[in-house]
Parts: sequence; C-alpha cells; structure tokens
Amino acid sequence: MPTAIVPALPELGPYLPPRVAAALSQVEATVWSGVEEIRMRVGRPVMLGLARGEAWLARSGGICADGDAPLVFTPDDAALTLDLATRGSVYALQEQLSSGYLTLPGGHRLGMAGRAVVDGGQLRGLRHPGSFCLRLAREVKGAADRVLPFLTEGPDCRISSTLLVSPPRCGKTTVLRDAVRQLSDGIPRLRVPPQRVALIDERSELAGCWQGIPTRDVGLRTDVLDACPKALGMILALRSMSPDILATDEIGRAEDVAAIEEAANCGVAVIATAHGWDLADLRARPTTAELLARGDFARLVFLNRVPVPGSVAGVLDGRTMEPIGLPVRRAAGGTAE
Repeated sequence: MPTAIVPALPELGPYLPPRVAAALSQVEATVWSGVEEIRMRVGRPVMLGLARGEAWLARSGGICADGDAPLVFTPDDAALTLDLATRGSVYALQEQLSSGYLTLPGGHRLGMAGRAVVDGGQLRGLRHPGSFCLRLAREVKGAADRVLPFLTEGPDCRISSTLLVSPPRCGKTTVLRDAVRQLSDGIPRLRVPPQRVALIDERSELAGCWQGIPTRDVGLRTDVLDACPKALGMILALRSMSPDILATDEIGRAEDVAAIEEAANCGVAVIATAHGWDLADLRARPTTAELLARGDFARLVFLNRVPVPGSVAGVLDGRTMEPIGLPVRRAAGGTAE
C-alpha cells in the first residue's frame, strides 16, 4: 500500500510570511495530508488546493468554517514571500526566476505571476509578483508499485524504456520518483537486481537536492544531475556515469528526442514522463510522435487519478501499440503531480 510522507510545515515555514505559516500550522493533519498546493494572491484569501476540492485559510488559523474571516494575502506578504524564497538575493536566482518559479529545499516549487520583464523576445524575469502557487512535493513510497510490473521484459527481467503519460496533477512525477528509488535499490519480488540510475532533475523536483545533496529518497545507486537541462544531462550521464537507466521528467523538446535516441543506441533504458491524455494526444505532438514512430519506448503507461493519483489507466506496447494487461482509457481529468 503506498505510504505518503507529508512534508512537515517547518520545511516550508521559513519561505512563507509568518502569519501565513502560523495559520497553516493550525490546519488539521487529516486536511494537510491532502494539500497539493497553496495559492496566495494579493488582495484575495489564501487558498489550499486539495486532492479533492479547495479550502480557504482562516485568519484565526486552520480552515475557514461558516462565519470565519479568511486570511487575505497583502502586498507586504507578497514582497516578504519573494524575499524569503530568494533569501534576499533576487539577482542571484534570476535565471530560475526567468522560468516563473523557484525550487525550494525538498523539491517544493514556488510558481509566480506578475509583470513580465521581456528582453529581445525572451522572458528575463518577473517584477512585482502578485500571485504565488506553492506546489508541495511529496514522497509516496509504493506509488510505483502498480507500474513497475510493466517495466520488465524477457526471462532476465531487463528494464524496458518506458514513457509515463498523464495530464497535469495525475501523479506521474511522484510515480517516477518512487520507480527510481525502487529500481536503484532492487526489486526482489520482480526479480529485478539493483540498477545504476542517472536521474536528470532539471527542476529539482524529483530528488529535491539542496546544495547538491538529495533530500528525497531516490535510492542507494542513483546519481543526480540537479538543475541540469534534460538533454544535456542525459548525454553527460551516458558519457560519465555508465548508468543502467536514465530517468527524467517531462520530455518534449527536440533535443530531448536526440538524447533519448543516443541512450537507445547505447543500450541504456530510459524512464521518462510526458504530458498527454491518450495516444492520439501524443501523436499530435511532433516530438513525442517522432519517439513513438521510432519505437524508442517499449512501454507507454497512461496514468490518471481515479481512484487515486498515479493509478494505471492503461499500458501499450510501444512498438505495436497493442494494449498490455489493461484497455487504455482516456485519462480522467488531471487535477497531483
């Protein structure tokens, strides 16, 4: 049975305005365990995005009940949030800010919206951010249990290149993290020996590295290239770390395709994720269509969140596109990554 490890509030508290952190500290544990994101918008109540539905944060602490006044996020709160998240040095983190988010220790991601700073057609950063979305990263040990039996082929139980596909917030990042952990440590029940895994963690969400050290359990034999572009990281890992498996999140660029092809030529399995609803959706995108046409992935595993995020909606043989084990259903609405 998958076991969620809920991030402790002290891990997030240093990056939130004190009055927001104080109110969050009074949220009941049963509610907190279902919180997927915290949305803070200037002039509006602080909202918690839950696995099912939403809730408002009360000014007096905890979740708003009838008659409670909500906690309204202020311009001062916004300025303080940015200052805390960047540790007072916005310029030192300008490159990451230009992507519209910051990755915090533990792999939590603070997205921002505000006035865009554009130079030469390129986004250079954000000025006066007025909206923040703090997405919580969770380890769910056992999240990949339903997927792992589809990753092996042949009597020697070798690992096949596999693409995990789902809409946003359906658990593919959580499943990938747990798959990396289990493959790295070995899976006796599936007769899979320990694997050397190179994890390319471009957004620092999978391993949650802080100063180069993973804060999430990604296995004893996993080497992490943190904050490294996926394609570059895959090539570097192939040349320097002799991995059995390459793992990365959210492929989709042309350079990702070339790196995956090189891995295939080297006999290294790739486990990756991609956004998508179904096979037709993947085929409609040039990059994933090229990967499918070449048969670089032996397995396509489609995930949804019914009954829980990370549930297997269907599996296809990546070469024949025939179903394996389950009929493929269109993924149910993506609402936990």
